Amino acid sequence: MSTHKGVLWKIRMLNIFLTSTRRVRITRLHGARGLGTSPAASCPKVCIVGGGPAGFYTAQHLVKTRPDVQVDIYERLPVPFGLVRFGVAPDHPEVKNVMNTFTQTAQHARCSFHGNVSVGKDVTVQELQEAYHAVVLSYGAEGNRTLGVPGEDLAGVHSAKDFVGWYNGLPTNRDLRPDLRCETAVILGQGNVALDVARILLSPVDILKNTDITQPALDTLAESSVRRVLIVGRRGPLQLACTIKVRPRKRLTELLLKVAVETPEETELERRNSAKRAWGFRFFRSPVEILPSDDLTRAAGIRLAVNRLEGEGEDVWAVTTGEVEDVECGLVISSIGYKSLPIDPAVPFDPRKHIIPNTMGRVQKCAGLYCSGWVKRGPTGVIATTMNDSFDTARTLLHDMDEGTLDISTVKPGSAGVTTILEKRGVKPVLFSDWEKIDSEESKRGEARGKPREKLLDVGEMLKVAWT
Repeated sequence: MSTHKGVLWKIRMLNIFLTSTRRVRITRLHGARGLGTSPAASCPKVCIVGGGPAGFYTAQHLVKTRPDVQVDIYERLPVPFGLVRFGVAPDHPEVKNVMNTFTQTAQHARCSFHGNVSVGKDVTVQELQEAYHAVVLSYGAEGNRTLGVPGEDLAGVHSAKDFVGWYNGLPTNRDLRPDLRCETAVILGQGNVALDVARILLSPVDILKNTDITQPALDTLAESSVRRVLIVGRRGPLQLACTIKVRPRKRLTELLLKVAVETPEETELERRNSAKRAWGFRFFRSPVEILPSDDLTRAAGIRLAVNRLEGEGEDVWAVTTGEVEDVECGLVISSIGYKSLPIDPAVPFDPRKHIIPNTMGRVQKCAGLYCSGWVKRGPTGVIATTMNDSFDTARTLLHDMDEGTLDISTVKPGSAGVTTILEKRGVKPVLFSDWEKIDSEESKRGEARGKPREKLLDVGEMLKVAWT
């Protein structure tokens, strides 16, 4: 064989080898369905339930890490972003910048958003599992933890979750209408949400009017009589649950000590004495009873048990001393935490911890079912915590794909199958392009008021704008 013919023969053999290798790789990726199967029909399909931070971060990691995966996000509301839209305080707009990242994910060629779809009602988890290779539950925590004390059903007593939802435009809280015609408000709980609520209650309206706080909330706060807010916790300052942005725990303790021990300078003392509004922490106190007004219809005060700590180090707990303290107040806001709720009878749920039992994001005893975010670990941490947690779940899911413990060899219909189910039940999803119409309308209304946006508060109005 001549040198020239030898080279041609080697090239021909190399082409045959590469073609054969490519066929083997395609078979492994898509199953033994032949080369005629379209990539759209044969790629791994993942469904995410919940369009908040946990859902979007999970989707982001999946589409960025694996080049053949298709992700669909289903959200109960017509609008995306969950607690970033409805939980972050209006005067912290920088935190909401993460929505830009989520938008990029939603606009990715292999990611789709389907709003206005209530999983467990419009479509079951089992139906989603039949349509997708994997289902990730990331629907957060929309329930309230109750105080369990007499009087908590009186008018003037609200959960922080509902109060935050009210001033942030959550449709289910639009009719809250808190009565702020009182001088003192008591917030039970000392986490970041409690501080957000206190700040909104005491902030000048001139500051808030330049944020995306809802106009009804702004109007109510403008007429508020609240001048004093007490933030109550059952333990001491070393167990304070709130955090300082990008600062270690030690820094928070140092600031508390400085305020408690150091004598303020004259100018600072004058500023404090002339302040028209004030707030403060009240430590070692637990609610015993909400005290009613004379006509027994609304809150007029709160009875607090005086506590002491037992234990050492971080393992300390509060016990009552037998003493009580009554505080006169017309507004009580419970900020003792959110809780997740069961979504579907087919999904395991721990009623004590209020989470879906899981191992590294794998739902126990449910092949192909995963979870991320608060429903996975409980309602703790900040958005960055949720990001890391969601990435972990995505990595678990991808590992199961690679190892073959998650079967992706069969063809699944994905959103096409779910759309057929929803059409039969008269449910029309809101796509991300539809949301962009809502976004544009809110921005337009906000611009007219000198605000970044004026949120639509009614689901019906949202749908009308989305589909016009």
